[in-house]
Amino acid sequence: MTQPAQPPSAVCAADLARTEAIVHDASILDGDPADHSEKSADTWIAVSGETVIARGRGDGWKDLAASASVEVIDGAGGYLAPAFVDIHCHGAGGASAEDGRAGLDTILAVHRRHGTRALALSYVSDTIDGLCRSLTAGAELVRDRSEVIGLHAEGPFLAPDFKGAHAAEVLTAPTPEAVEAILAAADGTLAQITIAAELPGALDAIARLTSAGVRVALGHTAADYDQAAAAFDAGASILTHAFNAMPGIHHRAPGPILAAREAEHVTVELINDGVHVVAPAARMLRELVPGRIALITDAMAATGMSDGDYMLGSLPVRVEDSVARLVTADGSVGAIAGSTLTMGEAVRRAVTEVGMSPSEAVQAAGLVPLRALGLTAGQAAGPTDGSAGRSGNGPAGRSEDGPAPGNDGPAALLAPGMPADLLLLDRDMSIRRTWYSH
Repeated sequence: MTQPAQPPSAVCAADLARTEAIVHDASILDGDPADHSEKSADTWIAVSGETVIARGRGDGWKDLAASASVEVIDGAGGYLAPAFVDIHCHGAGGASAEDGRAGLDTILAVHRRHGTRALALSYVSDTIDGLCRSLTAGAELVRDRSEVIGLHAEGPFLAPDFKGAHAAEVLTAPTPEAVEAILAAADGTLAQITIAAELPGALDAIARLTSAGVRVALGHTAADYDQAAAAFDAGASILTHAFNAMPGIHHRAPGPILAAREAEHVTVELINDGVHVVAPAARMLRELVPGRIALITDAMAATGMSDGDYMLGSLPVRVEDSVARLVTADGSVGAIAGSTLTMGEAVRRAVTEVGMSPSEAVQAAGLVPLRALGLTAGQAAGPTDGSAGRSGNGPAGRSEDGPAPGNDGPAALLAPGMPADLLLLDRDMSIRRTWYSH
């Protein structure tokens, strides 16, 4: 259910004294999409420093605005949303996850401008030794920076025929030795790993990784329906960028997408840029897996930059009209190579082109991806005292037995006491203003 409105009488004198900003006349989008209506557009939120201190409905906010130092912002009938979370992001601003600490601030700055408060750093396929070096460096970032909620190894356990923008020479099967090396290098910070289910040893690897608290994603795969279903039965719980780098849907060969549809614990990633997946297919996916779509960017270094030549791992990429493609040996462009998408644009398209409600789109960019990694609202939000807040088994203190997507109801990410990570959106879903607690 939606967060109960807070009556003016519940606002204490201490809140009055420390209120810094109030946003009113804006619908708060952190409840159940089924409960949202335009009548809720008179809700308000009060912020002090890094924390949401009050919220309510009606004109109770006026009691908090008594001081001339309080900034009062008219939401003009727009939306207040929790800031976005991206669980599949390779880079931005000319920097990549593989750049480690040197590139992190650049990556975060670009994505924060477009509404993303936290992300999982995604690494393209590499040799096992090379990937382990990247994960070891990334683990320090997870522990040091609350904006990094974990690491994602997209490979090298991928199918050669569906490699996309991954170097063919480093692809390999998930041997027990390779799996253990990756787990050791990540040191409890590996949030997600993408595996092709049909590779030798894949099911055993899935069992080992999930037992270590890692969410296993099926992707870059030639798996048929039965192989994909077996992977989901073994514990895989995410489908990496649906439709891309996998067999499609055929009436006699249903493939991994319909296997994910029938495995209700599976979250389905969607690169909603209109290029990787066009709108009619995205609309079909929404009907197939309602409430289980996680919007992702799959953003590479060119995100936030001009067209030109870039690198994705060891592979050259050319960006033309904001679409990234591999450069082939003869200098021509080939397969799509990541994206230059931002979460703000993905959410806007989800509403204007895919037919999601504003509340549904915001959850697909926040609560659904958080739960895909086993994160609760409180764990993922992090502390407001500047500490890293890492505890428990895995990234950001997540539980090994995190909730299945959509099964335990929505969480109020903008409840009083939660970090002030919020966005003010206009009616067209464009971002008017951002607030971040860190």
